[in-house]
Amino acid sequence: MLRIAVPNKGSLSGPASEMLHEAGYRQRKESKELVTVDPDNEVEFFYLRPKDIAIYVSSGKLDIGITGQDLLIDSGANAEPILPLGFARSTFRFASRPGAVKSVADLAGKTIATSYEGIVAKYLADHEVQASVVHLDGAVETAIELGVAEAIADVVETGTSLRNAGLEVFGEPIMKSEACVIRRTGPSPDEAADPKVEQFLRRLQGVLVARTYVMMDYDCRAEHLEKAVALTPGLESPTVSPLHNEGWVAVRAMVPAKGAQRIMDDLYALGARAILTTAIHACRL
Repeated sequence: MLRIAVPNKGSLSGPASEMLHEAGYRQRKESKELVTVDPDNEVEFFYLRPKDIAIYVSSGKLDIGITGQDLLIDSGANAEPILPLGFARSTFRFASRPGAVKSVADLAGKTIATSYEGIVAKYLADHEVQASVVHLDGAVETAIELGVAEAIADVVETGTSLRNAGLEVFGEPIMKSEACVIRRTGPSPDEAADPKVEQFLRRLQGVLVARTYVMMDYDCRAEHLEKAVALTPGLESPTVSPLHNEGWVAVRAMVPAKGAQRIMDDLYALGARAILTTAIHACRL
């Protein structure tokens, strides 16, 4: 039975369970449940603290897990990402009082407050900067005002909280992160080719594709077909069927969801009619 670690709370928990449900896996009914068994798919899910998941996976006690790339790197665990999942995206940046620190090199000899000391320590080492790193569990913006540090390193989304604290970002992003599936680094050939793991990854990839594309159907004149197909090439090619009315064809193709409305406008301008888009709930490529 495949043993998988899933975040039990926080910003990773809900989206991870939702994706697993869309992929056809049974999920827990109550947040208090620590383990859920899905006998139909021969999978056992363990709901763990997101920061601990990489440790469990690296130990070999669990086969794979879902966590953030930031938490994986911060843990220093012997594990690696094998599939990005497209949610819980974040960017890590340095920040300080305006003009106090202008580059990463200026951090030499200074103290940096962060909740992710593993990430920061690795980044500083990679850039050959000697600085002290202080661990704080939250609200690192106040560390500079209270004299605990001269700079901070934290997740930056809009930058509003930093500006409210009188701080500004400097230097290049430390890293960009998102949720991902991880496994132990350097698994044996048998582990790496585990068919249950491969099936699990295919299902999640199917969910990602289903979220990215929609199915588009429309009717168009046969003489406009080549131009219409250029707008909706599909993956391999679209499905084209003749209609009862001579000179008309029906076309079906997968198109990127993000540009679907523009494609519909272009098809309509070309003379296509009965243009429909439908959501894709699951797929295999």
